[in-house]
Amino acid sequence: MKETLLRYADYNIWANKRIIDTLLQLDEKQIDQKIESSFPSIGKTVYHLWSAEYIWLQRLQLAEQPVWVEGVFNGSFKEACALWQDVSLELRKFVADQYEDKSFSHVLQYYDRKKQSFKTPVCDVLMHLLNHATYHRGQLITMMRQCGVTKIPGTDFITFTRK
Repeated sequence: MKETLLRYADYNIWANKRIIDTLLQLDEKQIDQKIESSFPSIGKTVYHLWSAEYIWLQRLQLAEQPVWVEGVFNGSFKEACALWQDVSLELRKFVADQYEDKSFSHVLQYYDRKKQSFKTPVCDVLMHLLNHATYHRGQLITMMRQCGVTKIPGTDFITFTRK
C-alpha cells in the first residue's frame, strides 16, 4: 500500500507542478475570467485544490481546528501556487513517514464544513485526495483552453511513468 500511495503522491506533485508552471504564465484577466465549471474561474479552482489538499493534510496530522485557506488567504496567485506545491510535498512526506502498511488502515475521524462527523481509513482519504486533484486538474486544462491557452502540458499518469 505504501509504495502505491507514494507513487501516486509523486505523480500528484509532478502533475501539479506541470499545471502550475503553465498557470503562472497566465495574466490576471485569464486567472479571474468567469468560466462555467465547478468553480467560476481558474483562480478559484486553484484555491480549491490547494485548500482541499491542505485541509486533508491537517486532518491526517490530527489538527484540532483545520483551516480552509481559500477563505483566509490574502496573498498573490503566485504565492498560492507555491503554497499548493508545498502542501503536495507535505502529503508525500506524510505517506513516506508511515512505517508500515497497517498505518494506512487506521480509521481517521474528522468533521466536514457542516460539522458532520465521519470516519474513513487513511488509505481511502489519500486515494480520494489524489483522485480529487486529478479531477480538478482536468477542469483547469479545459478552463485554460477556454482562455486561449494552446500550450498545455500532458498530466496523464502514463506520461508520468514514462519520465
